[in-house]
Amino acid sequence: MKEKELEFLSRIDKHKGILHKVSKMYMDNRDDQQDLFQEIICQLWRSYDSFRNESQFSTWMYRVAINTAIVFLKKEKRKVDKYPLASENIKEEESDYDHKENQLEHFYKAVQKLDKIDKAIIFYQLEGFSHKEIGVNLGISEGNARVKLNRAKEKLKEIIKNQGYGF
Repeated sequence: MKEKELEFLSRIDKHKGILHKVSKMYMDNRDDQQDLFQEIICQLWRSYDSFRNESQFSTWMYRVAINTAIVFLKKEKRKVDKYPLASENIKEEESDYDHKENQLEHFYKAVQKLDKIDKAIIFYQLEGFSHKEIGVNLGISEGNARVKLNRAKEKLKEIIKNQGYGF
């Protein structure tokens, strides 16, 4: 492999958690998440020559991943599950791990109901970005990022509440 390819793969491997989070936030079933994950990696590779080290690789990767997810979502038009799981017949004791996984699943389902900008803002917040950094990445002011983040959080709380699941 060429040096450039090895460097790219190393960077992707180091930050692949970002790609998994974006995939989960924008797509609801596992197959679509994997398709989006692969599409993001392809887009990152196609765009890799445009990365000039003017920012951190992860920051550049966030932007490409979110933009790719938004375009992918428009193309997909969100598939509907034909065979929902009949979980009401399954009764198991939930361990603490299962409970946390259940919470995360409800959280991601709620995030999927947000519009694309709110999803991006929540994603950046989860990754620890400041209001200023969120604003820079989305091309809005710091104050606007703060307001949009608060509104997105309120929408998310309402969606979770309406799902009948309280954190």
